[in-house]
Amino acid sequence: MNDTTTAKLGLTVYLKTDYATALERVTAALKAEGFGVLTEIDVQETLKKKLDVDFRPYKILGACNPPLAYRALSTAPEVGLLLPCNVTVSQVDDATVQVDIIDPMMMMGVITHPDLKPIAEEAYAKLNRVVASLEDKG
Repeated sequence: MNDTTTAKLGLTVYLKTDYATALERVTAALKAEGFGVLTEIDVQETLKKKLDVDFRPYKILGACNPPLAYRALSTAPEVGLLLPCNVTVSQVDDATVQVDIIDPMMMMGVITHPDLKPIAEEAYAKLNRVVASLEDKG
């Protein structure tokens, strides 16, 4: 299932690989587009620790492109509430990992500042290339 779709909140790609490899590939693809991972939340570990429940491997990555973040924050400081761009990596089954990336254009519906639109469009283009690069490798 090597499928890319535009979901309501973002972009989705399914990778036919193991979870650890998917995390490495996602991080590398983000880096290639100028995004670093500022935060990493291990949902599986947190739910086990806090609720003593088992959950599939699932991480939330907080990705940031410093030049884009600087431009956005300089334009509208309140946009910091929407940063960084979240990326989720979750195990679907033994052979499939789902990657979801927030759509910066969707976030434009939350904050109405016309000068942010070109920044969101640039972020979207970069994140869309991340998905395309992941899709190319299956």
